[in-house]
Amino acid sequence: MSATSSSVRQRGGHNVKKTSSTVAPIRDAQLDGILETAKPSSGASSEWDYKLALGVITTLAFVTRFWGIGHPNEVVFDEVHFGKFASYYLQRTYFFDVHPPFGKLLFALMGWFVGYDGHFLFDNIGDSYIDNKVPYVAFRAMPALLGALTVPTVFLIMWESGYSLPAAVLAACLVLFDNAHIGQTRLILLDATLVFAMSVSVLCYVRFYKLRHDPFGRKWWKWLLLTGVALSCVISTKYVGAFTFFSIGCAVVIDLWGLMDINRRQGALTLPEFGKHFAARLFGLIVVPFFFYLFWFQVHFAILTRSGPGDDFMSPEFQETLSDNIMTMQSVGIDYYDTIAIKHKETKNYLHSHYDKYPLRYDDGRVSSQGQQVTGYPFEDINNHWQILPGHITPDDNKSGQHVRNGDLIKLRHVVTDSILLSHDVASPYYPTNQEFTTVSLDEANGGRFNDTLFELRIEQGKGKQEFKTMSGQFKLIHNPTKVAMWTHTTPLPDWAFKQAEINGNKNVAQSSNIWFVDTIPSLPEDSDRRKREPRKVKRVPFLKKYFELQRAMFYHNNALTSSHPYASHPIQWPFLLRGVSFWTQNDTRRQIYFLGNPIGWWIASSILAVFAGIIGADQLSLRRGVDALDELWAPGTRSRLYNSTGFFFLTWAAHYLPFFLMGRQLFLHHYLPAHLASALVTGALLEFVFTVDPVALDEPNNVSTTETKGGKKKGGAVAQRRSLSVKERMGGNMLGLWAAVGVVMAAVLWGWYFFLPLTYGKPGLDVAGVHARKWLGYDLHFAK
Repeated sequence: MSATSSSVRQRGGHNVKKTSSTVAPIRDAQLDGILETAKPSSGASSEWDYKLALGVITTLAFVTRFWGIGHPNEVVFDEVHFGKFASYYLQRTYFFDVHPPFGKLLFALMGWFVGYDGHFLFDNIGDSYIDNKVPYVAFRAMPALLGALTVPTVFLIMWESGYSLPAAVLAACLVLFDNAHIGQTRLILLDATLVFAMSVSVLCYVRFYKLRHDPFGRKWWKWLLLTGVALSCVISTKYVGAFTFFSIGCAVVIDLWGLMDINRRQGALTLPEFGKHFAARLFGLIVVPFFFYLFWFQVHFAILTRSGPGDDFMSPEFQETLSDNIMTMQSVGIDYYDTIAIKHKETKNYLHSHYDKYPLRYDDGRVSSQGQQVTGYPFEDINNHWQILPGHITPDDNKSGQHVRNGDLIKLRHVVTDSILLSHDVASPYYPTNQEFTTVSLDEANGGRFNDTLFELRIEQGKGKQEFKTMSGQFKLIHNPTKVAMWTHTTPLPDWAFKQAEINGNKNVAQSSNIWFVDTIPSLPEDSDRRKREPRKVKRVPFLKKYFELQRAMFYHNNALTSSHPYASHPIQWPFLLRGVSFWTQNDTRRQIYFLGNPIGWWIASSILAVFAGIIGADQLSLRRGVDALDELWAPGTRSRLYNSTGFFFLTWAAHYLPFFLMGRQLFLHHYLPAHLASALVTGALLEFVFTVDPVALDEPNNVSTTETKGGKKKGGAVAQRRSLSVKERMGGNMLGLWAAVGVVMAAVLWGWYFFLPLTYGKPGLDVAGVHARKWLGYDLHFAK
C-alpha cells in the first residue's frame, strides 16, 4: 500500500512493485500493546444504545399491528379461506388446501385457546363476526403477534451481522412503517407466519455463521438446529418457503466450499473433518426440517378424522379413513345390465348423449363423423342413463347378475337412443389430437364396429379383480383398441351442442382429470337388498401413503390456480408498487382496506437494490482493469463485507422474488413481502457502506506461532494480519452523516406511512378528494366518485 491512505491500489500492472509475501514477526512487547489497544469495551457499555433502540422499535411494532385490530368486525378478503380452515380443524372436519398445515394449525390453536367451537364457516366477505359470535380478535391477534415480532427480528439480523445502529434502525423501520406488512399481519392470513419464520431463519443462520470458528460446540449446534426448525416453519406454512431454503442453502454451499480450501487461514481440514461439517449441516438443515415438516402433516391427519368438503380431492382409499364418509356409506356394488349415471370427478358433468349429430364441419374447417353427439351435462337427466354391458358374452354365460370388476372389458348402451358408446380415429371438436366419442346402432356395434365399442374399466388404485361400486369406484374408461381415456373439460361446445361439455379420447391416459365415478344406479329398486348398508369400520392407511397422496393433490391444484383475478398482478410490478389489492369496502361510511405498501419505502428499497447491483458491477469491472478501489477508499475488508453480508441479503431478495417470473399461477402483491423484507436489509447495509469513511488501518496479530530455538526453548512469534474492524472503527468514529441520511429517509417513510393509513386500517373513510390524492400510480381505489 502506498503511503497516502486515499490512493487507489493498482493490481497486476507491469510497473507495480511487488511487496513481500511475508511479514516480519512483531516483538512480544509490541504484540501486548496491540492486543491491549484492540481489546473491546464491555458489552454493557457498548450495546446499551442497541438495546434501547430494540425496545422502542418492538413497542412501536406492537402498537402499529394491534391498534384497532377489531376493525372491521366483518370477514375480510381471504379470511373466508383461512378462518374457515380454522373452524374445520376445530370441528375435526376434513378439508383440502394447497398450503401446508402449520400456519392454519396456529389459527386453530388460538381458537382452541379461547374456547371457540368452529360453528362459523366464514362463507362470505362482509359477514358479521359480532352477529355470529366469532372471537375474531383472538384469531387476528396471532398474525399480529408474529408480524410485530418480525420487526425486532430484522433489527437483530442487522445487529448480529455487525452493522451500525442507524443501519439497523433504518432496516427495521422500513418494515415497521410499511403499510403492506401492517395490513397483512392484522388479518387472518398466512403471510405473517411466513415472513416471521423467514426472518427468524436468516437470524438463526447469521448467529450460526458467527460461530464458524468454534464448530461443534453447544452454541454452534443450538443455532444450527434452530435454523433448521425455523426453515421447517417457513416451508410448512407455504411452499414459497423453499426460496428461503435456497437462500440459506447457497450460503451454506459457499461456506463448505471455503472449508474445502487447503490454504484457508485457520488451517486445512482433513477430509474426515470436512465430512463431519457436511454431515452436521445436512442433518441440521435438511433432515431436521423434513421431519418437522412431516410432523405437522401427522398432526393434520390426526385432527381431521371426519368426512368433509375435502373428500372429493382424495382417493376412495383415503376417504375410507374418514368417519361419516358419504362415499363409503352409500357405495353399492354394480352388476352387469345395471343402468348407471356416470359423473366426471373434476367438472361434475354427467356422461350424456342425445339424438343430435355432430356438424359436418367445425369452425376450423375440419370434418366430423356426423355421428350422434356424446357430451357432458351438469344436471340430472334421463339422457345421462347408460346400461353397462359385458364386452364378450357366450350362449352359456351372458353374465347377468354378475358383479362388474376392475379390468373388465365393457360396453355402454345409451338407454334413450338405444345406441352403443364408441370412440374412433376421428378428431374431436376442440382437440385435433384427441379422438371423437359418439354412438352407433346395436347392429353396427355387434358387427363391423364391435372392437370400437369395447372399453376397459380401470379402477383407480384398484387391486386385481376388485368389485366395481358406485361413489367409491373411481375409474378411467380406456378405449380398448386405441388406448385413449374418456375425458372432458370446462370449455363448452358451441350452440350446435347446446353449450354442453365436450367428451373426447385423451391420449395422456395417466392424467388425473380422466377420472370418473358412478353416481347412481337408477334401475336399482329402492327396496333392493343391494341397497342395504352394513356398518362400516374406518380403515387405516399408513401415514406416508396418505402424505404422498395429499402432496400430489396439493402440487397439482396449486399449479392449476391459473384463472384470472381482478387484483392479480405481475412480479415486474411489485418492486415499484404499481398496484395493490382491495380487501374490504363499506359503502355507507366510504371506508375501505386496500392492500398497498408504503410507496416511498418500497421505491427507496428498490432503488438501493439497483445501486447495489451497480456497485458490484463497477467493482468487478475495475478489478478487471487492475484497480482495487473498495479496500483502499473505504476500509480493509470492505469488499468481503459487501459481498458476503450485504450480498447475502441481496441473494435472499433475489431468491424470494425472481422465481415468481417462472410461475403460471395467480400472483398477488403479498407474494413480494418476504423479498421486501430482504430489500430492507440491503437498504440498511448499503446506506452504511455509502457513508463509511476510510479509517486508519489497524494491524492485529491473528496467528501466534511458536518456534523452537537451539536451546530447546520456545519463542513466541506473531504474524500481523488485518482484523475485522468494529462499527465505530469502520465509521471513523463519526456517524453523523449516516444518522442524517437515515433521518431524511425515515422522515419520508413516516410521511408515506401516515398518508396511506386510512387504506391500511380501514378508517377513517375518505371523501372523493382524499381518494384521488392517494391514487398515485392509478391505484384502483373505491369511492373515487
